[in-house]
Amino acid sequence: MSELVARTGRHQQRYEGGRRLVAGCIPFRYRVNNDETSDKHKKLVEVLMINSQSGPGLLFPKGGWENDETVEEAAAREAIEEAGVRGDIVHLLGFYDFKSKTHQDACCPEGMCRAAVFALRVNEELTLWPEQSTRQRTWLTVPEAASQCRYQWMQEALLTGFSEWHDKWSRGGGGTNCDPA
Repeated sequence: MSELVARTGRHQQRYEGGRRLVAGCIPFRYRVNNDETSDKHKKLVEVLMINSQSGPGLLFPKGGWENDETVEEAAAREAIEEAGVRGDIVHLLGFYDFKSKTHQDACCPEGMCRAAVFALRVNEELTLWPEQSTRQRTWLTVPEAASQCRYQWMQEALLTGFSEWHDKWSRGGGGTNCDPA
């Protein structure tokens, strides 16, 4: 059993303009590329996805942004709770609007949400975490992850947000101190 406990309930949930505010991240790491036909990259970026509790396909960790935390803290908390990873938030990838089929309430009857999504460089995989009994984590290449994303908005965050940022950063123009070496 994990000593960490996942937050539950909506009493601290943030809303803005009729939308529930959500924070999430695309956890990533590097592994050695053993493909001898490619000398272009010595390190291969992989992203971490988790299974959905309500259907097929994979997701990135995300959840409600609460009143007592910054959006970065909320994204990091969701990575711990849902995927069992800790790391460094290195870049805001963007804001993505979507409609939730399961989270409609008095403050947000239409179920509209706005997610702030960050790149999170993983530096620790926990052996115990709050949602480990219902979540499985899977490391994938970006193309593999894109093909398995359950939601279009998450695929967009991966392909336009994360990939474009990472490509720019890996050429020296990404504006973070995240070293791939």
